[in-house]
Amino acid sequence: MSEFILVIDEGTTSTRAMLFTREGECRAVEQAELTQSYPRPGWVEHDAAEIWRKTLRVAGAMLAQAGGPANIAAIGITNQRETMVFWDRQTGEPLTPAIVWQDRRTAEACRGLREAGHEPQVQATTGLILDPYFSASKIGWAMREWPQLRAAGDLLAIGTVESWLVWKLTGAHVTDASNASRTALMALDGGWDEGLCDLFGVPRAALPEIVDCAGTFGETRQFGGAIPICGLAGDQQAATIGQACLTEGDTKATFGTGAFILTQCGETPRRSEHRLLSTVAWQLGGKRNYALEGSVFVAGSLVKWLRDSLGLIHDAAETDALARSVEDNAGVYLVPALSGLGAPWWEPEARAAISGLSFSSGKAHIVRAALEAMAHQAHDLKQAFAKDGADWSRLRIDGGMVANDWMAQDLADMLALTVERPRFAETTALGAAMLAGVGCGWFADLAAAKAMRGNVEAFEPAMDDAVRDARLAGWSAAVSKVVD
Repeated sequence: MSEFILVIDEGTTSTRAMLFTREGECRAVEQAELTQSYPRPGWVEHDAAEIWRKTLRVAGAMLAQAGGPANIAAIGITNQRETMVFWDRQTGEPLTPAIVWQDRRTAEACRGLREAGHEPQVQATTGLILDPYFSASKIGWAMREWPQLRAAGDLLAIGTVESWLVWKLTGAHVTDASNASRTALMALDGGWDEGLCDLFGVPRAALPEIVDCAGTFGETRQFGGAIPICGLAGDQQAATIGQACLTEGDTKATFGTGAFILTQCGETPRRSEHRLLSTVAWQLGGKRNYALEGSVFVAGSLVKWLRDSLGLIHDAAETDALARSVEDNAGVYLVPALSGLGAPWWEPEARAAISGLSFSSGKAHIVRAALEAMAHQAHDLKQAFAKDGADWSRLRIDGGMVANDWMAQDLADMLALTVERPRFAETTALGAAMLAGVGCGWFADLAAAKAMRGNVEAFEPAMDDAVRDARLAGWSAAVSKVVD
């Protein structure tokens, strides 16, 4: 019997391959950094050929660790969502740079569509709003501005990153429903919407087939033997599964490059009246489960900016000690709108600001304010979720940032609820492994695959109400200077 699930975790700044056992133990990891390009202010691009080369390399390393393809039961893929790849079906090569989810080049186009009154149609059909974050406006821009795409004609293929990888691995042109739901082209309760394709200028024939998140989506022979692809999901939906948010009301928050909070809503999509997103959590056997989502564009990338651009820290691990080294933020607030503000504000042209500085302010206050911004943004989202009838009773956290104990406790304090952190924090990859385990027959369903999730530790709120209220008031004042 094959011993492992191989997970490809295609992130924004790196690609990783990981080996999981049936018990959920991660036996090995191989990682390669991805190059991000910024050709103009607000533009963010990847080289899809680099993504493929490095994916092939790290996956091959894991095959060697596993002892060959015979020991791999299935492959699961999870990916940065909304990033769009454009390639030639005949050559299998990318035709243009990939436009990354963080890219804001279509802000003006989205504003024009909003002013023309199209947002209610988009939101009612897709559960999303008009924002450069989502894929549709990226595709429309590319079709207008890159003539090689129009010249490709019927040979043009368009897809999100998991679609690109499945094509390269198997030759199948598919996308799973969780990723498709992030394009602003798929009806929440259906398939590709012709009206939205026309609205954004997207060639319907170039889009992939929408499939389940678990099943058999083809076999790859890239590694010397046949291995089935059995699990597909966008990274935040995969983390929701990896956190075992399988019951309506369960909520997780992933603090990676950005921060993304999802509340499981069952088999009926919940429409937001407070600028949250309704999205597909997963699709199995043709049936969909849904989630409400709040998306924050800048989280871990803020710490990277403090390190690489400002030189305030040498390593992310320093932030815990720096935050503890001062009694409070001394009135310093950092609104991290380095690529606009996401939910619930949705201000793509907002810019970051540090306010409240004085001669008594030091490096530690700025770093602490950066960490505090995570809890402040989460609190803004909690209020929006509550107004939509989906308040949180506890929060399950994951992602690279939550290794910071100070930040985990600050989340519990500011949200005034229990925060749970799993011992194994890479829940995005774990969720992809659970899906692949269902798809290859290791598990009957996700409830059975839940056994792969390990132990958790809890952080309980311990902050005085007056301190919490004062901080929130200061944050609100800081944000008002950015969004007004």
